[in-house]
Amino acid sequence: MVAVAAGTFTVVTSEMLPVGLLTPISGSLDVSEGTAGLTLTVTGLVGAFSAPLVTSAVGRIDRRLVLCSLLLLLAAANVLAAWAPNFAVMMVARVLIGVGMGGVWSLAGGLGVRLVQAKSIGPATSMIFSGIAVASVAGVPAGAYIGELAGWREAFLAVAGLAVLVTVAMAVLLPPLPAEEAVALGGVMRLFGNPRVVSGLAVVALLVTGHFAAYTYVRPVLEDVSGVQDSMIGTLLLVYGIAGIAGNFAVGARVGRRPVRGILLVISLTLAVSVLLIPLLGLSAAGAAVLLVVWGLAYGGVSVSTQTWLALAAPDAREGVTSLFVGAFNGAIALGAFAGGLVVDGFGTRSVLWLSGALALGALLVTALGRVPSTAAVPAAARD
Repeated sequence: MVAVAAGTFTVVTSEMLPVGLLTPISGSLDVSEGTAGLTLTVTGLVGAFSAPLVTSAVGRIDRRLVLCSLLLLLAAANVLAAWAPNFAVMMVARVLIGVGMGGVWSLAGGLGVRLVQAKSIGPATSMIFSGIAVASVAGVPAGAYIGELAGWREAFLAVAGLAVLVTVAMAVLLPPLPAEEAVALGGVMRLFGNPRVVSGLAVVALLVTGHFAAYTYVRPVLEDVSGVQDSMIGTLLLVYGIAGIAGNFAVGARVGRRPVRGILLVISLTLAVSVLLIPLLGLSAAGAAVLLVVWGLAYGGVSVSTQTWLALAAPDAREGVTSLFVGAFNGAIALGAFAGGLVVDGFGTRSVLWLSGALALGALLVTALGRVPSTAAVPAAARD
């Protein structure tokens, strides 16, 4: 489980690394901050399409072999990003990162039920997705620190080295993981006929788009709105990330015992309030830190709660629905980064916070009115 969590940590760190490095990347490659945000957009977009395609393409190949191969691709892509002499080469590297990230995330997300006993599925899934929260703690801030000390290219090289180490760990620690069944693309697409799946994907899309519309540009927001100095950015991102880990495990401990609708109503409302208050109460480093803690607590629970929603909505199509979840999640990352870039370049950094809050309120509405699966539904593997 730790090796799988390390895998999700590595792919999400690779995906989100530009967040803490946006300003130096834009300066070095001679593009605007909004354009530099496309490094996140393209990775999320490719990840969205690659998740169901990779899941279908690998057929019955052992999942351990597939995961190791995708992590090696991720390592090579990060080396290419570190070398990139111009923005075009950087975008090619980010496309390759999207392929590796989408594949690893979609396959890893459903492994909890295969690696632990039925009674431990909830905590196991929470551990897998803790890699995402920990990426916010040790990944994005560490990238910002490395960028500050040595340069943004060295940050990409560090993540490439991490991907190689995690590949070795997975090869040694994971048992053979033969495919339970081949996942046909047509079968994945038929899940869109399930209204509970569609409602869950809509909530994912709204929450994640809203979050990344603001979070992609959190460094410019902290600099322009809160007046935070460059030397404090890494520390504030660390504060946010610690709160994200706490939110992930707090929700993971409750999501199997309480209705997922209630949990996501609280998450959506808290996320909306925290970002909307930054232009009003986050006008100093201290005020920004408090609101980042609340923001992190709320967003930290998004992955595990929405993944649980979708697993309950389609308990007999675990890999297929997980690939849709990853696709929607990463498509929303891409859309959020792109929309945020347009807003930043057109209306200023403060405006992305209003956009983010409005989308979180939209998620609140869909959660309240949408079709939610019963918590009595249990994945087939757990019943066995």
